Amino acid sequence: MNAYTSLADAVRAFAFSLPEAWEDHPWGESVAKVGKKVFVFFGSDQPPDGGCWLGVKLPESKEDALALPFTKLMGYGLGRGGWVGIQAPADMPLEVLTQWVEESYRAVAPKALRRQHAEAGPSSGG
Repeated sequence: MNAYTSLADAVRAFAFSLPEAWEDHPWGESVAKVGKKVFVFFGSDQPPDGGCWLGVKLPESKEDALALPFTKLMGYGLGRGGWVGIQAPADMPLEVLTQWVEESYRAVAPKALRRQHAEAGPSSGG
């Protein structure tokens, strides 16, 4: 998993490497934003088993993600908007999680940033 100490660290590093991504702490929880919009919820802490908790907006792959036993629609009405909560086990492939983070980024980023990111080529996820 490269130099990262956990799956959560690797996913966070990927999220904040996306164009103009930044960290905020609304409600005392860590989130990744682009502009003023959240594209990943990381929560206030991560599981001790080396896994990863995150919430992402998945307009394209929501149904596939929800077929996995460790996912569910997010609460507070976010599920209706395509937000999926993921409690990924420690052995979850990083590439799957980074693809979901990237899909969520594309779903909320302004068009100009989506275009800039697409022109730079697909991200490797680690």
